[in-house]
Amino acid sequence: MPIRIVLIEDNDVFRQALELLLELRGEIEILAAERDGERAVALCREHRPDVILLDYRLPGLDGVQVAQLVRKNCPEVAVVVLTAAAQEREIEALLETGAVACVGKHEPLDAIVGTIRRAAAVEAG
Repeated sequence: MPIRIVLIEDNDVFRQALELLLELRGEIEILAAERDGERAVALCREHRPDVILLDYRLPGLDGVQVAQLVRKNCPEVAVVVLTAAAQEREIEALLETGAVACVGKHEPLDAIVGTIRRAAAVEAG
């Protein structure tokens, strides 16, 4: 059974490319992809994903705020944060919200998929 994901990423090109690449893997199903963190909780409630893959820097609510809201409202969903350049203190703040992991956008696709797999296993276990 594929790992079910909601993807929140404000960069349209990166979001669409990542969605396509992840779907091609076969082990991941993108349930919804959105550019706005404000919709994250509603999407998690609607789709009940295994993992939310969340951009750290979003317009409006940032990654920390969205991660907190998702963990509060959908505690069964593992939060994985994508970041282009988060500092150590920012990553610590994310992990304190209950995010399972942070992964760099610059990482190879295999590393991103591995992080998603581990996050889904943590939440399932």
